[in-house]
Amino acid sequence: MSHHPQLLRGLTACLSLILLLFTATAPAQEPVAKANQYGELADLLEDDASRQLLIDQLRDLQEGAVSAPIGVEDDARAAEIADKAPSGQTAEQVSLARRMASVTGSLAGDMGRQFVALGALVTGWFGADAEPAGAPAASTSLDMKTASAALLNLVILAVVTFVVFWALRALASSIFARLSHWAGAGPAKLAILRTTAAVALAILVDGVVVVLAYLAGTFVTPLLSEQLGADATRLALFLNAFLLVELAKAGLRVFFSSRYEGLRLLPVAQQQARYCNRFLAREAGLIGYGLLVLVPMLNFNFSPVLGSAVSTVVMLVALIYAATVILRKRTVLRDALTQRASARTGVVRLMWLVLARSWHWLALTYALLVFAVTVLNPETALPYVALATLETLVFVGLGLLGSVALGQLIGKEIQLPEGLKASMPHLQDRVNIYVPSGLKVIRALILALVIVMSLDAWALYDLGAWYATTTGTQAVSALVDILIILALAAAVWVVLASLVEHKFCPDENSTPAQAARGETLLGLFHTTLAITIIIMTVMIVLSEVGVDIGPLIAGAGVLGLAVGFGAQKLVQDVITGVFIQLENAMNTGDFVGVGAHSGTVERVGIRSVALRDLYGTYHIVPFSSVDAVSNYTREFGNHVGEYGIAYRESIDDAIVQLEAAFEALKDGEHRKDILAPLEVAGVSALADSSVNIRTVIKTTPGNQWAVGRAFNRLVKIYFDKAGIEIPFPHTTLYFGEDRDGSAPAANVRLADDRVVSTQVGNGG
Repeated sequence: MSHHPQLLRGLTACLSLILLLFTATAPAQEPVAKANQYGELADLLEDDASRQLLIDQLRDLQEGAVSAPIGVEDDARAAEIADKAPSGQTAEQVSLARRMASVTGSLAGDMGRQFVALGALVTGWFGADAEPAGAPAASTSLDMKTASAALLNLVILAVVTFVVFWALRALASSIFARLSHWAGAGPAKLAILRTTAAVALAILVDGVVVVLAYLAGTFVTPLLSEQLGADATRLALFLNAFLLVELAKAGLRVFFSSRYEGLRLLPVAQQQARYCNRFLAREAGLIGYGLLVLVPMLNFNFSPVLGSAVSTVVMLVALIYAATVILRKRTVLRDALTQRASARTGVVRLMWLVLARSWHWLALTYALLVFAVTVLNPETALPYVALATLETLVFVGLGLLGSVALGQLIGKEIQLPEGLKASMPHLQDRVNIYVPSGLKVIRALILALVIVMSLDAWALYDLGAWYATTTGTQAVSALVDILIILALAAAVWVVLASLVEHKFCPDENSTPAQAARGETLLGLFHTTLAITIIIMTVMIVLSEVGVDIGPLIAGAGVLGLAVGFGAQKLVQDVITGVFIQLENAMNTGDFVGVGAHSGTVERVGIRSVALRDLYGTYHIVPFSSVDAVSNYTREFGNHVGEYGIAYRESIDDAIVQLEAAFEALKDGEHRKDILAPLEVAGVSALADSSVNIRTVIKTTPGNQWAVGRAFNRLVKIYFDKAGIEIPFPHTTLYFGEDRDGSAPAANVRLADDRVVSTQVGNGG
């Protein structure tokens, strides 16, 4: 390509145009250079062939930028740096840190020249004879190849940067203290939100402090370059390392803040937080300043081999230090994780126990991995590992933060208003059942999302590529739809079940009959609602996952028709049961007679009724076999008594004694069960050996039997006091008579086997 003159001219003009656009405002650019660029650009645009060639080259550059986002400029910068290196390194051996430092160093130099020009302008306002402040002096030129001068420049820059940083940190300490106090105040339910907000503000302030210290070093850099002849790139190496390392330490303080407990996201003690923060900060400083400052300087000024060796030594020292700390603290962290596992159950407890036993192996493996990739391929593998680690920590932190925030916001138990609890007594219990279950589902989804995002961060799974496919899009859409459907189904169930309870649940003013009917209808409607919601939810979920529910609905219709023909009794049971419930024929707790059975109703279903008789026998009676329902506990009950007296007794005296017995009954324990005065119906029958008198006592429903038993006892007592005979069956023995009227002898055997012969004669 470069052999073609017009093509070379086009590329040159293109680069000139780009340089012109980016350097049009540079104050240090020479006017002659500007004039030459303007002239070349004008000549290029006047030539039609050159102009068309420039357009074609721009189109080619546009197409090449799509497939190669990293352009030629980076390679050219690497080649330029390699040409200046006294060690003879190639463009491929130029480190990424030095490339970044070269860019930022050039930027710092431009900023320095602008500050010098601005200072000269201000000086010119106050005195025309004053020499510009930025004018370099010949006597100030230093030999940049000497190590002492380079070290002095770095020391000056480091001292200024760290002094500004520590001063700003001291000024910001009051802000951190106030944020920590604010995070620890207030109700515990909103603690995680306050802590999150306080930590966010603290990390913002911490980042601003680091950036301001970095800008202070950037301001000093051009002064050192202009006045002492320091290499701006070498100084930029330290500033870049300072920015990255201190921002990393600020991120560590989010989790292990040693001085401010309210700004610490992890629930660890202050001593443990101080130890972890110190350990990780030392590792970050050793690796950061070693690989981003020391190694690039050795590569450039001495030898890439020496730089690589020092890089290996730095990572080896970091590995040994990390392994020492991990092995020393393995028991402490194991005990802490085991204690946390003791408060869990099931799979979660097993996971904590496994982590407690193997955490140090995982940490050592990670440290060895970082060491290996840094030694083998530090230029590409180390940034990859660092970025993947950072993304994983961010995902895990956000996942834990979201999970804890949900738990604290909702709380262990949801308390509803008293009025709502009074009208819907089971609503709070139901909400406290479904909300924790929903939280478990959300936490499981958060865990799955964290795992997937972490795998994507380590390039073990390409989440973006999978989601871009039709399968990925449909899977995510179906999952979201299913979650929404399940949430709506649960909400519909809670609302409808609560409304049914509000309608049928008995209150404190309800009669026993109303309470029994309410419980019966509650069970019936709950069953119906549950079956309906479950069927509809399953159908909709199957439709979302791609199952065609049309054949299922048609098949269900055909199956229902077949069941209707083949199970007529079942259909009859259901239909009869519905009408029995609509007519309020029986409720739970009623004493009824259905078919050939009678007893207390224990359960009323949609197909059958369950009875418990007086002997404790449990009967299940299908509604299809119920011709009539006899309910003995509806509104009121009657005790109907038949009391016989001897024919020789006075009927009026007997009625007086019956009324006296009733008065005694009203004053006894059954006084609340009697609803009306005693009703004496009169003589009901003239039996063979008695005159029967009928009485009726009106009682509360279900108590007629107890009242009747108590009244019978009192009748016997009062009849005995009045001498009124209650007849009972008699047996008469007839031994016969002779013709003259004398009776034959009767042989009577006594208990002691003595035989007495008695002659029974006429009148004997």
